[in-house]
Amino acid sequence: MPPNFAIPPGRWRSLAPRLALLLTLALAFVLLTGGLDGGVGVVPLRLLDQPRYPLANAWPGLLLAAILVALTRRALLSFGLAFLLQGLIYGVNLLKVANLGTPLLPDDFRMVGQLRKGGLHLLAGYLPHSPWPYLGLLVALAVIVAAWRLEPPIFVRHPRRPRLLAGGVLTVALLSMLLGLPAWGRIYNAKVLWLEPWSASTTTEHSGLISSLMLFHLQYGRSQHKPDRAAAMALIEQSKPAMLQAMGSPAAGGELPDIVVVQSESLFDPSIMRGYEHSNFAPNLRRLAAQGTSGKLHVPTFGGGTIRTEFEVLTGLSLRYFDNLQFPYLQMSHRGLPSLVRTLAAHGYSTTALHGNDPAFWNRVTAFKSLGFDRFVSQAAFPAGATMDGKYMADEAMTDEIMRQLKDSGPPQFLFAISIEAHGPYDVEPSRIAERDAIPVPNGISGKDKRELQTYLYHLQHADAELGRMVKLLAQRKRPSLVLFYGDHLPALSNSYQITGFVDGGDMLSQAGVWLLVDPQHPHPPRTVDTAAWLLPGKLLARIGIRDDPYFALTEVVGPQLAALTQAPGAPPPAEGSDVQKLDQAMASVDQLRIAGKLDKLLPGPAPPPANGMAHNGDASAPVPANVMP
Repeated sequence: MPPNFAIPPGRWRSLAPRLALLLTLALAFVLLTGGLDGGVGVVPLRLLDQPRYPLANAWPGLLLAAILVALTRRALLSFGLAFLLQGLIYGVNLLKVANLGTPLLPDDFRMVGQLRKGGLHLLAGYLPHSPWPYLGLLVALAVIVAAWRLEPPIFVRHPRRPRLLAGGVLTVALLSMLLGLPAWGRIYNAKVLWLEPWSASTTTEHSGLISSLMLFHLQYGRSQHKPDRAAAMALIEQSKPAMLQAMGSPAAGGELPDIVVVQSESLFDPSIMRGYEHSNFAPNLRRLAAQGTSGKLHVPTFGGGTIRTEFEVLTGLSLRYFDNLQFPYLQMSHRGLPSLVRTLAAHGYSTTALHGNDPAFWNRVTAFKSLGFDRFVSQAAFPAGATMDGKYMADEAMTDEIMRQLKDSGPPQFLFAISIEAHGPYDVEPSRIAERDAIPVPNGISGKDKRELQTYLYHLQHADAELGRMVKLLAQRKRPSLVLFYGDHLPALSNSYQITGFVDGGDMLSQAGVWLLVDPQHPHPPRTVDTAAWLLPGKLLARIGIRDDPYFALTEVVGPQLAALTQAPGAPPPAEGSDVQKLDQAMASVDQLRIAGKLDKLLPGPAPPPANGMAHNGDASAPVPANVMP
């Protein structure tokens, strides 16, 4: 006789209230998640007309709660703990939106690993200073502990083995979701749920934060789109005459100059804000702009993510074309990458990076090795008495270190200096409070917003003063030099921007920064050029007469048409079917082939030969020299 799997009626009667409790808690979890999220597509009432949205947004939390029920047998405890962990994600998202203007993305979770690599002191500055959030968290933990101690098990006599088996199956399902297995695309379907690849904010607003994280994870977390080799070849062939003309231009005569590139933290010209139209917080920048080349600089980030702009400047690659490289340095290995650094090294330059912060943060030790730097001089190698101002090392100390590193003899030098004084948050008191408090602010800005804006402008003025001092000192040297100075992104002053608005009527994510290229010893008539971060290497190389790199020659040819497309995340793509879109897509394939080491054989002209044991700029898989790290 076959076994009887039927559940006795009495057993059904005892299970029914427990199952009803679990279903009630699951429904409450979905509704509370929608309320906590607040997005128009997942608020509780949307369960009536588009249930797929709020259910998908709550699904990972429900899976976690189910796993905890299987392990602990306590329903209130399990759902409460799952909701608390989910609430922490929403809390971090609120902090990111408040400071950087954009919601969480999957790659933001890579920052967890940076907490033990010098990032805790920097990231902790963005945590709330009010005690109430922390008291609320303690109360929630106390409730969780009480539930653990007081709540009776929901399945008192349930056999242990089936319960653990169910928990194991659910755990595998949750892990497969976190790993981004394609099967989950049936639930987090970009064609069914609302996904706007260019705008995490809009996606989150309509699909919910959790669904947005899953959509971006499944869409971009596994592999990059394959490059269109035919489109890349067509663009190169079309641009070939202009490229060959640029590469055939006579090289600059005389001694190659020392190059000092300063990435100035959060620097921009406040005159683009309403209320500051006639301000002049950067007089040295304006004075030197009248002696060189300057203009707007379009960068791929806002309020933070310095390494995004930094990566573009050092590689000449646009992050528009790499959806899976939100934080490129955290995803780089020791494999060599083509870069500005390698091109300069192939022409005899010694290459040094300078930064007055922990070298491990943002994974710069590995990244700079991959990019080909000879040396990385970080915080520990600066003098013990290096000047501090506010929370970070002053730009004055950076200028001193730049001048200390420059030699009066030997090969030409490339110094890449990353400042940090003007880094947010801006609620840390600076060294000279009276100087900060004397800075005027536009009407309508008050309280905390006023203080933070004044603190930023205080540090901005110091960055400008150090630019003037550095150029003056370089002009006094016997060796020729060239200065490239730019801001990596706008500072995270979202409330002030929303109060004042911008002169051009755009939003804070569409605003450009500034850049300057100047010869301290030989001023030139002013030239205004608006460009993008990834196009700066080509302009720098052309200025010093190094024109034999075909990739950078190509960026000089196509750059003017693509520069304005580089904006902070959230910018819309070019018009569908337009010539700019076609050019943009072709350049995407070029960059994807370059980072894969497959572009050189498609480019015209010889690649630069190796020098000093360095790999040439196009050999992405060649070995790199051992770096000298402090």
